[in-house]
Amino acid sequence: MSALQIVLAVLQVLSGLAVTAIVLMQSGKSSGLSGVIAGGAETFMSKGKAKTLDAKLAKMTKWFGLAFVLLTLVLTVLMH
Repeated sequence: MSALQIVLAVLQVLSGLAVTAIVLMQSGKSSGLSGVIAGGAETFMSKGKAKTLDAKLAKMTKWFGLAFVLLTLVLTVLMH
């Protein structure tokens, strides 16, 4: 293994751990039928949604997930 492959593998492991931790920190999205009836659907249209912790965690999940997939593809190409 070259030094580049080792560095990319370490970054891949770190991004995988980050995705796992971020997903575990998020609150559940489905509160069932009672949550919808009680007004849980109203929070979807709120103006400050982009500033909530869950919205930030969701955005971080997407970016770290993308990094994980790209690192996996690059490592696969480098191995062959």
